[in-house]
Amino acid sequence: MSVDGSLPSSGRLPATRPHRSLFVKYVVTLFVAVVVPLVLGAISEAWFGYQDRRVHLNELLLAEARSATDRIQTFIVGIRNQLGFVVQLPWIDGDDELHRLDALRLLRQVPAIASITLLDQAGTERAFVSRLSPDRIGRGADMSADPAVLGVRADANKVWYGSVRYLRESEPYMTIATIRIGETGYAFVVDDSGRLIAHPNISLVLRGDTATSRLQSVIAGANGSAVTANDGEGKSVVAISARTADIGWTVVALQPVNEALAPIRAALWRSLALIGIGAILAFALAYWLARRMSGPIRQLEDGVQRVGAGQFDHRITISSGDELEQLAGRFNEMAGELAISKEKSERINRLKRFLAPQVAELVEHSGDERLLDGQRRDVVAIFGDLRGFTAFSAHVEPDVIMAVVREYYEALGAVVTRHGATLTGFDGDGVMVLVNAPVACEDPASRGLRLAIDMQAAVQSLIVRWRADGHAIGFGIGIAKGPATVGAVGYKGRMDYTAIGSVINLAKRLCDSAVDAQILVDPVAAEAVKSRIALASLGERPIKGYDHPLPVFAVSSGFVLIDRIDVT
Repeated sequence: MSVDGSLPSSGRLPATRPHRSLFVKYVVTLFVAVVVPLVLGAISEAWFGYQDRRVHLNELLLAEARSATDRIQTFIVGIRNQLGFVVQLPWIDGDDELHRLDALRLLRQVPAIASITLLDQAGTERAFVSRLSPDRIGRGADMSADPAVLGVRADANKVWYGSVRYLRESEPYMTIATIRIGETGYAFVVDDSGRLIAHPNISLVLRGDTATSRLQSVIAGANGSAVTANDGEGKSVVAISARTADIGWTVVALQPVNEALAPIRAALWRSLALIGIGAILAFALAYWLARRMSGPIRQLEDGVQRVGAGQFDHRITISSGDELEQLAGRFNEMAGELAISKEKSERINRLKRFLAPQVAELVEHSGDERLLDGQRRDVVAIFGDLRGFTAFSAHVEPDVIMAVVREYYEALGAVVTRHGATLTGFDGDGVMVLVNAPVACEDPASRGLRLAIDMQAAVQSLIVRWRADGHAIGFGIGIAKGPATVGAVGYKGRMDYTAIGSVINLAKRLCDSAVDAQILVDPVAAEAVKSRIALASLGERPIKGYDHPLPVFAVSSGFVLIDRIDVT
């Protein structure tokens, strides 16, 4: 906007809709600033929690599997040791009954043993004690070629473990206790051939299920790490295996994935709940902060538009206690300064209508508007008028007349402004200029004469062209010096600065008497500049309104200026 009143025709500053609302920007920014860290924290917690859970589950299942193998190993070793007590003495004829009693005692002590066969050094059966079949005593079949006899004789530790057998294909020969892991986890045992020999579901053992062997082969390829696989019943499980040291059995411990990862899912749900709560709080906080910031900003925007429309008395009230409140205070100060500046600009513009711009600025900056009040002042009055203008305007088109007048006024206005004189107004093709009013200056007579000479030179340069176009126009000037009453006159909305007095009338009469290119000077002004500006006396001439003729002078041809020379 400009403070001299040049506002848009609509009376308001042109407003453009922002590409994106500041309110939305703040809401989104603050919301993202709170929610994104929550989401990233939840993702990182889930990821690391999952990794920790897998490690923990791997260790847990491996510990359970090893515990099972240890218990199996202990169980087998216990039976082996018990058998060692029975066979620690060599077979002697006549000791059959004694050995049978030792075998019966072992059956009572170890319920897991179903039958015992005692052989002599040659491999001949000497006693058979069983829970399932009739006992036998005495020499029996030759079992020296039996795989068990051959195996135990070949083993360095004199211990041999046979494969698991099924009695009447209904149940395994040896039963291993079931291991429980978690809520639904379990373990099963397979022998070195991959056959299922122990399982919580006995029907799988009776069927000789092979799905568990496939699972065991997948686990074996993991090199001791927990794997996720299918348990053969369509369930996804996490499983790990451990192998017994002596008998070559493999214990597989597993737990369903749903149960194994339940803590992770619970942590995720907690994280999602925290994210939801955080998102709600973040949105509420972002909305509150954005409203708190966008509201004052909208007040400032509205204030700018009002001030731009010229409502300099508009003020903004913001009580936020922060920079926005300070900004509102600065805005109010700016509006006050703009009001003062506009008032000042309007005063200057009014002054510029009849004062030179620099004189108007001087009056305004001095702050003393009494300079424009009516007062008595010694002034130099200059009148200029076109010769032959009436005849010219009667024979040409209006646009030509206005073009000539416009050039004429522009040329004179530039000269008057340059000399810092006061142009009181235009009167048709005539102008009136004052020197030494309202602002006093040194040597006003000399300044007035120099101004008149420049005015004549400026207009004469136009006359040459006008005459080339066939327009018979000339320009004459009259100058007089003396006291006059000067001041601003007019009414509200229209004021002019003018001068009243005989010196004004005399300057006007001299202008009327001047011919083209002539500058007529009254005797008072001539006396004041005679040593500096060449003047020619035209003798006494009768002047309308005066009782006696007055001496009249004219600036010499060529407008020669003679400067004072000091000789020392």
